[in-house]
Amino acid sequence: MFSIIQAAGWPIWPLIACSILALALVIERFLSLKVAKVAPPRLLDEAMAASRRAVPGPDVVTQLEQNSALGEVLASGLRALNSDPRCTELDLRAHVENTGRAVAHRLERYLSTLATIASAAPLLGLLGTVIGMIEIFGSQAPGTAGVPGGNPAQLAHGISVALYNTAFGLIVAIPSLIFWRYFRVRVDEYLLTLELSAERFVRHLIALRQP
Repeated sequence: MFSIIQAAGWPIWPLIACSILALALVIERFLSLKVAKVAPPRLLDEAMAASRRAVPGPDVVTQLEQNSALGEVLASGLRALNSDPRCTELDLRAHVENTGRAVAHRLERYLSTLATIASAAPLLGLLGTVIGMIEIFGSQAPGTAGVPGGNPAQLAHGISVALYNTAFGLIVAIPSLIFWRYFRVRVDEYLLTLELSAERFVRHLIALRQP
């Protein structure tokens, strides 16, 4: 591996940095976007059952908030009723929507960075290709007194720089693009689940308001 890096020249180092960053982001997103951390399947039903007759106390609301992203959205509605049992439907929806926007921003975190890596890696590979081509043409420069020259070692190095950087740029870009699309679809599905669950829970909370 080290010999390949040496053959590819200095232009490959930005690509190596991009590959390490992309791998770290993919692992982080896999851990953060688990179903249990975002939208546990039975959480909405459990929250509605716990608040069927009255708004739960602060301890229960805090436990719900720390459960998951969905729990945080549902807990915001309960907190609104705890602070003002006669709050209007408009205020209740505003509390839930504001929390939902914050949660959505957190779910989408680092996706733009992963997309940037997927777009930039081929360009960095192209930069390495251009630098390799420059070395190739430099190796064919005329020698002293106009005598045709040529440095086989420099020619071989230029070809290595061009080909290795092109290949490594694609190796970094293709998985990054695939994972970005995968996480993008997954987040969109989560956001739809959160939106539908929040709307159902808000309608449930409206009935708990004191007249």
